[in-house]
Amino acid sequence: MLTTHETDTTHFAMKPTLPILLSFNGGYVDTAGYLALQGLFTAHVTGNFVTLAAALIHGTSGVVAKLLALPVFCVVILLTRLVSFNLPRRGLPVLETMLSLKLLLLAAGAALAILHGPFLDGDSVYALATGMILVAAMAIQNAVHRIHLPSVPPTTLMTGTMTQIMIDLADIVHGPPAGTEPETRARLRRMGIAVASFAAGATAAALLLAEVGSWCFLAPPLVALWTRLTAQSDASLIRVRSA
Repeated sequence: MLTTHETDTTHFAMKPTLPILLSFNGGYVDTAGYLALQGLFTAHVTGNFVTLAAALIHGTSGVVAKLLALPVFCVVILLTRLVSFNLPRRGLPVLETMLSLKLLLLAAGAALAILHGPFLDGDSVYALATGMILVAAMAIQNAVHRIHLPSVPPTTLMTGTMTQIMIDLADIVHGPPAGTEPETRARLRRMGIAVASFAAGATAAALLLAEVGSWCFLAPPLVALWTRLTAQSDASLIRVRSA
């Protein structure tokens, strides 16, 4: 069993490609889902409380999807964690298996979006299926972050990250406590990259949706495949924490 110190050291030594790809896909899937599925947040699912209220007030579609998003998200994370306990007994790598499942879900979501989109009714059968599949994929990504990449900034929401960035900037301007400046600058760099990657994904999703419509959903599974291959190539650097 790895100690906390060993785990953190391993994560800090990990090449940054994996978190960058995860952040890009987090921004991309959330934006594409929001724009194509009548305001459904597929990654930042608690944001659906706000869009749910707006849908109820304005009488727009997507109420059912927004109601289902959080329960689906929670159930998938619970199941993902439970399944992960049994994977080593079967000789399967936990991180790579999680990323493979996410890849399959994103591919299924893309197929539904391309075959049945655009979704003018957010509560239609195919819109609901597409939305919940994407929510499930992002739930797995959140579980991956929490379980395997605890020292990496979040990859699906940036509010806390931006808060820490502003705090670190203020500390640098004022002058951080003695001996903490290198750590502060390193954290600021990691978080800045995470925000930039997320923003790039969100921008790419909006531009591609405007240009190619539902075909924009092809990008997330391709990025997820790249992520999966990256995790495999970095297997010697990524240690899975014992339960």
